[in-house]
Amino acid sequence: MKINFIIIIAFTLLLSCKEKEISSISEENWSKRKATISKTDSLEYGKSYLSIYSQIYSVSEHKTHNLTAMISLRNISDTDTIFILQATYHDTHGTSLRNYFKAPIYLAPLETTEIIIDEVDISGGKGSNFIFEWKIPKNGPEPLFEGIMNSTVGQQGLSFTTQSKRIK
Repeated sequence: MKINFIIIIAFTLLLSCKEKEISSISEENWSKRKATISKTDSLEYGKSYLSIYSQIYSVSEHKTHNLTAMISLRNISDTDTIFILQATYHDTHGTSLRNYFKAPIYLAPLETTEIIIDEVDISGGKGSNFIFEWKIPKNGPEPLFEGIMNSTVGQQGLSFTTQSKRIK
């Protein structure tokens, strides 16, 4: 009987082990996209703002609901590679919480990548946002940054989107 119990425990532990997930915060996630840009390039610089909601009010101002946010970084050019220099996440008060990559990354034509803000990460609060700095070939289309916020509790789901606005 004792040996059966040990086998069951060992089997349960083995099944519960899973590979380490690579989060969008991890540098390992971005290292494969690392790009080197020459200081003498002819690329156009831009900066975009994207509103994100880690939490929203529910029922009243005293109750909040946490959300998962997927931040979509999209190269809408079908011919040119673009470069994202920074993706800085700020909280409700404008305080910088983190920058997602230390070196510029590239997005090939029509390529998309994501940043995920987990539902349990409420550090951004109700008015969090991103500032993206980027470079594109002259006269090329600007990158598109979108936020998709969602949550599912029981049989009810909630989702909505936001789009970036160029600020420089």
